[in-house]
Amino acid sequence: MISLAGRDILHAWGKFLFTGIGLGLLIGVTLIMAGVYRGLVADARALLDNSGADLWVVQKDTQGPYAENSSLPDDAYRAILGLEGVDQAANVTYLTMQAHHRGRDVRIMVVGVAPGTPGATPGWPPGLVAGRQIVLGHYEAVADVAAGFALGDRITIRRHEYAIVGLTRRTVSSSGDPMVFIPLKDAQQAQFQKDNDAIRQSRRRAAANPGLNRPGNDSALRAVLDSQAANPYVNAVLVTLAPGADAAEAAARIQRWTRLSVYTRAQMETILVDKLVASSARQIGMFLAILALVSAAIVAFIIYTLTMDKIREIAVLKLIGTRNRTIAGMILQQSLALGLIGFMVGKIAATFSAPVFPKYVLLTPADSIAGLAAILLICALASLVAIRIALRVDPANAIG
Repeated sequence: MISLAGRDILHAWGKFLFTGIGLGLLIGVTLIMAGVYRGLVADARALLDNSGADLWVVQKDTQGPYAENSSLPDDAYRAILGLEGVDQAANVTYLTMQAHHRGRDVRIMVVGVAPGTPGATPGWPPGLVAGRQIVLGHYEAVADVAAGFALGDRITIRRHEYAIVGLTRRTVSSSGDPMVFIPLKDAQQAQFQKDNDAIRQSRRRAAANPGLNRPGNDSALRAVLDSQAANPYVNAVLVTLAPGADAAEAAARIQRWTRLSVYTRAQMETILVDKLVASSARQIGMFLAILALVSAAIVAFIIYTLTMDKIREIAVLKLIGTRNRTIAGMILQQSLALGLIGFMVGKIAATFSAPVFPKYVLLTPADSIAGLAAILLICALASLVAIRIALRVDPANAIG
């Protein structure tokens, strides 16, 4: 049986090989799409790992700071620091924007980190591959290598330029945008401060307000005008817990005393993976189903064609007493061999093309094994049509 299948493959090796390559490219696309989904999940988890936080304190009734907008006073961390079980609490801001660099715009997530010590204060980049951490209070930045910046480069964020003093790796947002870390005060200004024209217009409106522009009300007017240029907000407070502290208990305590929303690591991962990435996962799942159907159709068509080309040979085999099981096994082996060739070509194509994609593509051994099993199953099912035709061949066709 093996000899019959092998000889038949060698007889039509050109058609068989090119069909396997075409099927392999289709399988490669399938593996890449599965890797894109794995990459989305990996990016979301890397975002949480890189923050160094055990708890996220955000605006009440929001799911910030990654899935929704969140804004809270920048002095909220002081009340959190005094609560039982809290080791560190640090303000942080997140802003996705386009940075200008060498005549082009680069999409990045700007992270404002509070003054502190890298490795101890949450929010700082966890490690560097080149350069140093931020040491000045203004206009220095640490960037992920995926942004394409080099040490010494200067990038424009809003109205100011920042010097790249350090490079890190795999510090990305949940959507895969590379992060750029800058001092918190600069990040607050970039995110919350209005431009000069907007401030002037707001001041004119405040000065024209009859309720404020009254004799003896200068202090109230001055307070309103000063607030126009202030940036007393952050997106979240990152909290690390003391050794032995229970995350759920600490979160409930912080929420009770600050009246803010608090999320543990497990809850934040649920928000990112089960909600933020869920729509992308469903879309990728639909494409995978379509690709599986297309693969099955291709295999069924080529096996059907090969079977129809050798109707006379099958009739001769049946005439000399070859069992139906042997003939069916030959066709099944050809189909499985086509699937194996396609999988090998697809795996090689996916492995070498994955680094070229702008998004992170994570190819896991488990997905490869599952993909191989699925391809073999599809090929086995696709061969049933050809087997049914072969078993219905009349032996008299051999002498017709």
